[in-house]
Amino acid sequence: MSYLILCGIMCVVDNLGYDLGMKTVFLAGGYGTRIREETEIKPKPMIEVGGRPLLWHLMKYYASYGFEDFIVCAGYKKDFISNWLANFQILNSDFTVKIGHELNFHSKIEEASWSVTVADTGLDTMTGGRLKLVEKYLDGETFFCTYGDGLSDVNLSELIAFHRSHGKLATVTTVKPLSRFGVIEVGADGQVEAFKEKPQMVDSVNGGFFVFEPRIFNYLNIESILEQEPLKQLAEEGELMAFQHEGFWQPMDTFREYTILNQMWNSNNATWKRW
Repeated sequence: MSYLILCGIMCVVDNLGYDLGMKTVFLAGGYGTRIREETEIKPKPMIEVGGRPLLWHLMKYYASYGFEDFIVCAGYKKDFISNWLANFQILNSDFTVKIGHELNFHSKIEEASWSVTVADTGLDTMTGGRLKLVEKYLDGETFFCTYGDGLSDVNLSELIAFHRSHGKLATVTTVKPLSRFGVIEVGADGQVEAFKEKPQMVDSVNGGFFVFEPRIFNYLNIESILEQEPLKQLAEEGELMAFQHEGFWQPMDTFREYTILNQMWNSNNATWKRW
């Protein structure tokens, strides 16, 4: 790691030459209707894995690579996210309180160096609109962006190096998830030739973990759905590249997936845990 002083401002730069001050945007405002067992009470990024919100796991993951500046695009049940962050140190520290005075905390928490901006991006705003609404917090710089409801072990150092290498406007991380269903191979005579229980898909899908240049905002408006016209237009213009991730990736869209992630954590097999 090295330090650069530019115009009196000190920037931390890692060995690959990129700014560890890069911000990460989390899209965390949706209703999460497919896992309503949990989201009737809280927003999906606040569903817990191992007793901690998904959002915490994502922040810890980015922070493990040195990226500690976050923007949360909140919407549905924003107060849960706001209250959790506003009271984070109280919830995670021993402290003494003397009424009428400041709290006296007895330990420093690991997350003390994080900077988190919570932005109210509305209840029904689509993903591209949510991103557009936080443009003012991004200072015209390259930034990460991902969904607030999925975990992965994608190598962020390799991701940003790949993004820098191609010089395009956007990078999306592609993954090949396991099929939700078993696959049956049937011969011409109707005989079952093979049965594969939930094999890995052949096609790649959008796994999130984007890197965007600030020009992405030229493709967005308040009505935009990021995954539709903006990304399609970028692809047509040759400005969208795919970082192909072959490792672990797991969204939490259903109670079954909630169970999978918690079982991984409880069995000390949480692939995303780098801290």
